[in-house]
Amino acid sequence: MKNFLKNHGIWVLFAAAVIAVMLAVMSYLSNTSSPLVNVANVIASPFRSAYTAVATWFNDKQNYYKDTTALEKENAELRQQIAKMEAQIRQAQDDSEENAFLRDLLGLQTQRRDFEFENARVTERSVSNWASSLTLDKGTNYDIAVNDCVVDATGNLVGIVSKVGYNWCTVLTVVDTSTSMGAQVFRTKDLGVAVGDFSLMEDGRLPADCQLLGGDLVVTSGLGGYYPSGLVIGSVEEVQKDDSGASSYAVLMPEADLDSLTEVAVIKSFDIVS
Repeated sequence: MKNFLKNHGIWVLFAAAVIAVMLAVMSYLSNTSSPLVNVANVIASPFRSAYTAVATWFNDKQNYYKDTTALEKENAELRQQIAKMEAQIRQAQDDSEENAFLRDLLGLQTQRRDFEFENARVTERSVSNWASSLTLDKGTNYDIAVNDCVVDATGNLVGIVSKVGYNWCTVLTVVDTSTSMGAQVFRTKDLGVAVGDFSLMEDGRLPADCQLLGGDLVVTSGLGGYYPSGLVIGSVEEVQKDDSGASSYAVLMPEADLDSLTEVAVIKSFDIVS
């Protein structure tokens, strides 16, 4: 026995230690769960962790997609609301401009009770090297005719109707090269002719052959019965000599703002000056 312990004592102690550890482990496992269950859980634990990570990632992506979709829908709705508000603002601006035009026109109607007006909107502008015209949204359906005068809200001459369709008409402006009308100096009552000029048209100017001074106001004379009297054509910007140097003419700046007109009035009838 002594020889056995002497020769195998270490292995006996090792075996005893292993058995003690196993007993301890078995004791612990018996207090918590069965060994097979515990082993299964130990083996499954990494897979559970991986599944949890994948599920968390998938849920995050799903939530991100939902949030993104919701934001895109919200942005689309906001864009629609903004577009609607912008349209309302534009409409309000148009209404405000139209109201201002009508207020000014009412004052003109009070001053010139002999005029029969028809309001119209400018739908197109055309300016070339030889012509300057506007297209309006009314025509024969409102009894507008060729040679009717067109004015702005305060009675400044815009031009003359040259063509008429059912629901449109073309207006040659006062600076068009074919324009020619009787003119009168408001200050002196001198008579003359205001005509369109090719070299001045691009600058929005027209000459008149009256005796004028800088700043003089020039109006339509109304003689001949073609156009009403007293419509403001423009004011004298400068006086120039003709090519011969024997006579002079005045360059007029149109009183109507031809570049920004949106509403005009067509004079369909008026009292003729005898």
